[in-house]
Amino acid sequence: MNKTIRRASVFCLLLVLALLLRVTWVQAYQGQALADNENNRRNLIGQYENPLGNIIVGGEAITGSVRTGGKDFGYKRTYVDGPLYAPITGFSSQAFGTSMLEGVYKNVLNGSDSRLKTVMDLLTNKRAAPGNVLTTIDKDVQKAAYDALQGKQGSAVAIDPATGEILAMVNNPSFDPGRISGANDEAAWKELSADQGKAMENVALRKPQAPGSTFKLVTLAAAIENGLVTSLDTPTGTPDPYTIPGTRTQLPSEAGSAACNNASPRTALRLSCNNVFAELASKLGQDKMRAMAEKLGFNVNVLTPVTTRVPSKYPTAKMSVDQVALTGIGQFDVQATPLQMAMVTAAVENGGKLVAPHTVSEVTDAGGDVLESFKNPKSEQVMSARTASMLQDAMRTVATEGGGKPAQVAGAEVGGKTGTAQRGVKNSLPPLAWFTSYGKLGGKQIAVAVMIENSDTDRSEIGGGKLAAPIAQKMMAAWLKK
Repeated sequence: MNKTIRRASVFCLLLVLALLLRVTWVQAYQGQALADNENNRRNLIGQYENPLGNIIVGGEAITGSVRTGGKDFGYKRTYVDGPLYAPITGFSSQAFGTSMLEGVYKNVLNGSDSRLKTVMDLLTNKRAAPGNVLTTIDKDVQKAAYDALQGKQGSAVAIDPATGEILAMVNNPSFDPGRISGANDEAAWKELSADQGKAMENVALRKPQAPGSTFKLVTLAAAIENGLVTSLDTPTGTPDPYTIPGTRTQLPSEAGSAACNNASPRTALRLSCNNVFAELASKLGQDKMRAMAEKLGFNVNVLTPVTTRVPSKYPTAKMSVDQVALTGIGQFDVQATPLQMAMVTAAVENGGKLVAPHTVSEVTDAGGDVLESFKNPKSEQVMSARTASMLQDAMRTVATEGGGKPAQVAGAEVGGKTGTAQRGVKNSLPPLAWFTSYGKLGGKQIAVAVMIENSDTDRSEIGGGKLAAPIAQKMMAAWLKK
């Protein structure tokens, strides 16, 4: 063999060895990473090769699967009452991914979760039979909220204070996730996205906004916990007209100066007197106000588990004295979701104990064996039982004598708090109408928060008691009267 041929042979041998080394490296060390890569279309095809597991409400599946007849995807997701349950299920789309429970439990629902695999599945690397997700949602409360919100843009949440179970979570406008579950639903996606995604926006969890006077519950809780308020019926001495500390600006109250001058905490909550709560916040100071808010869930990023909720906000940056005063009435930079305000009321109703809110009770395999359980959620005593009792007492007055009267449920104990939050430059946008309440009857209890962003109501008539309280009433009645 001449020298040239020998060199060429050695070079070819080296190339073969390099190729073998590369193949071995890919298979032995990179194979799983490549298989799991989000851009690997085989994974997406595998997700829809067989019927998906189901999301369950009240023992009934609200999801399903149907054959596509297509070449790549064997099945696609279907939904029962899609718009009603969309804030819970989210979507499972062959083109646009997943969201909400469909996203959080994607691997359980498509059978790729390792906990679902039998020994034989592990040996053959076969996709396991899919599991199911059992929710805490009560179909009657969910339907009551959904029907009551028609004609309005807003959101509503209901919680069982004793268990933390989310009984309802509704947004309007909503959408049918079945419209975008296939591989060729671009037109429907564009239509739903045309309004900046409002129909797909989970306002209940992920859109904190000014809570207005419903935040006065947090202010009053802080005042009682820190000894500023020892009796609901003792006049506070707070004048009206009231000048915001550090300014020359007078802070008006809807009920007027005569009614709110030197008002007691009970009267101040019933009439929503801004002067009293601004003064309480000013005396408490930023640190004590923030501490109470954070105990109740503000500034905390929590899994529900539906998805990570956007934290409600009490300012952490240093504020001036006038800004602290304004936070006491839910203004300045305070922001809350309906879920957050329902949590506040749930803690009040539950003797000061806040149970972690959750939308899933169990995750099971195809045979019903439990993979995850949320039936013993974390709880924390966030205020004393005495504070909670005083707040309940004051909230009952709002519901029996104040703006919360439309929330009354026959035979039940009901307490509430109204709120109207100004928004936009120079209040250019319609105000937000809020209402949060609790109800209990015959050993059952419920906490509700409703927020209305827009409706056909005349601006002068927009208020939490008029717009949001009747919705809360229907939700509470659906649960308490069962």
